[in-house]
Amino acid sequence: MGSSETVATPTSIEDRRGWFTRTLALFCLGCTAITVASGLAQVTFGAYTMSVSDAWRTVFDPGVVFNLRFWNGFLLGGDLPEMSPETVVVWTLRLPRVFVGIIAGASLAVSGAVFQAVTRNELASPFVLGVSSGAGFAVLMTLVLFTGLAPFLPLIAAAGGAAAFLLVYAIAWKGGTSPVRLVLAGVVVNMVFQSLQRALFFFADDIGVVQTAIAWTTGSLTGTGWEQVRIAILPASIAIVIALAGARQLNVLLLGEQTAASLGMRVERVRFLLSGVAILAASAAIAVAGIVGFFGLVVPHIVRNVVGSDYRRLMVGCLFAGPALMVSADVGARLALDTVQMPVGVVTGLVGGPYFLYLMRKQQSMGEL
Repeated sequence: MGSSETVATPTSIEDRRGWFTRTLALFCLGCTAITVASGLAQVTFGAYTMSVSDAWRTVFDPGVVFNLRFWNGFLLGGDLPEMSPETVVVWTLRLPRVFVGIIAGASLAVSGAVFQAVTRNELASPFVLGVSSGAGFAVLMTLVLFTGLAPFLPLIAAAGGAAAFLLVYAIAWKGGTSPVRLVLAGVVVNMVFQSLQRALFFFADDIGVVQTAIAWTTGSLTGTGWEQVRIAILPASIAIVIALAGARQLNVLLLGEQTAASLGMRVERVRFLLSGVAILAASAAIAVAGIVGFFGLVVPHIVRNVVGSDYRRLMVGCLFAGPALMVSADVGARLALDTVQMPVGVVTGLVGGPYFLYLMRKQQSMGEL
C-alpha cells in the first residue's frame, strides 16, 4: 500500500485533478509582472535617463517592433536603419541586456531543476556539480587564449560542462552513485576547475581581458547586447523545450531507479540524455552571462515550495521564475551604486547563500529528493 501511495503522488493523483493549477497560473503571472517591471526599470534609468512613458513608448515603437530591417540587424547582425538617440539607448544597449537576463535566468533555473531530478539530489545544480566551473574554464580559455573561437562559445561551454559532469560521475561511481557522493565529487571538480580558471589569468597579456574575465567569472550582464542574444537563444531554446517535454520522465525518475525500470523506462539512457539537456541549457547561459552562483540551486527550491514537486508544474514555474530573479537582480546590481556596476552574480550570491543555509537549518536531512 505504501508503494502505491508513493507512485501515485507525482503522477496519477496529479493527472486526475490537472497539473496546471490556479496557483501555478498566479505564480507565472506574478513572475511575468516582476520581469516586465524590472525590464522597464532597466531601460528607463541610467546615464541617459528618460521618463517611464518615454521608455514604454520607445520599447513599443511600431516603427521598430514591426520593421523587419531592425530585426534583421538585431537577430542576424545586419545593418540597422537610422535611429533616434532614445531608440539607440533602449534597443541597442538596455533592452538586449534584459533579453540576455531572461534567457540566462530561464536556462539556469531549468538546468538546476533537471539536475536535481536526474540525481535525485536537492543539493544538485550546475554550480554544485562542477558543470558551471567546467563550462566556465572552457569559455575563459577561449576568451584568453583562443579569441577567434568566440562565435562557438555555446558549443565550447557545453563541451567543458559535459567533461566536468562526466568527471563528477566517474569520481562518484562505486557500483552506483549516491546523492552525497555526487555532491562531494562535484565540490572536488569545482575546486579543480576554479583553480585552472585562476591559472589562466597569468597567460593574459591585456589587462582589459583580465578585467573582463574577472567580471565574467563572477557572473555579469554588463556590456551584453544582441550578439549575446544571438549566441544563446538557439541552444537555450532547444534545451528548454526538450526539458519541458521530459517533465513526465523526470517525475518517474524521482520514484527511484527500480520503480522507473519496472515501469519500462531505460533509466540510464534517460538520465544521461536529460543531463545533456541540462548541460546545454547551463552552458548557453554561462557563455553569455558568466558563472552566476547559486542560481540553479535556489530557483527550483523557491518554485517547488510554491507550486509543488510535480515536474510539469516545476519546469513551467522555473521558466518564469528564473527570468524574474535574474532581471530584477541585474537591475539591483546596476543601480545599487552610482560609481560602479556590481556583477549580477554578487547579488544572486547574497540571496542564494543565506537561502541555502535556511534550507540546511529547516530540513532534518539534505540530499536525496
